[in-house]
Amino acid sequence: MYVIVILAMIAGFLALRLYSVLGKRTGHEQEPALRPAEERAKVGGLQPRPMPEATGDSVRLAEGLITPTGEAGVRALISADRSFDVPQFVEGAKSAYKMVLEAFWRGDRDELAWLCDAEVLGSFEEAIAAREAEGHVLDNRLVRIEKAQIVDASVNGRIAEVSLRFEADIAAVTRDKDGNVIA
Repeated sequence: MYVIVILAMIAGFLALRLYSVLGKRTGHEQEPALRPAEERAKVGGLQPRPMPEATGDSVRLAEGLITPTGEAGVRALISADRSFDVPQFVEGAKSAYKMVLEAFWRGDRDELAWLCDAEVLGSFEEAIAAREAEGHVLDNRLVRIEKAQIVDASVNGRIAEVSLRFEADIAAVTRDKDGNVIA
């Protein structure tokens, strides 16, 4: 008990001494040197960039992501929506492609219904039903998407339709109901 009281008194003494030395302003502190506004602007390094033109630079920035057949449609899309970002769109499409493949491999009809339109969903459901009827199980993995390109794009009013081609490395294994590899 006495040890705690003595330690508390020592801590209080040290706190008061520190406050008396560090906690007071004497008026002799140096003010920070202020720089002129022009000098601060140079240090910042941020310069405004002009927006790319819808007919030229936007498509050129996405070189390799658009096939020649899709270029005119992408130009029309960028003209309709100047905030359309081709690289960001292609990255999002890669993520969606991965989600669709994985849902199909799992046989997850609910997720496919959320990700696909009715026509594509019908094809997936037929393939899943055939696979389940035969007792086959897919054990597939998407290793990587090697290439994704916009092959066609069109704008109809406020609706844009964009078609992409994916080249992917997929490790595919099909097992029968006993777990034996059949493909």
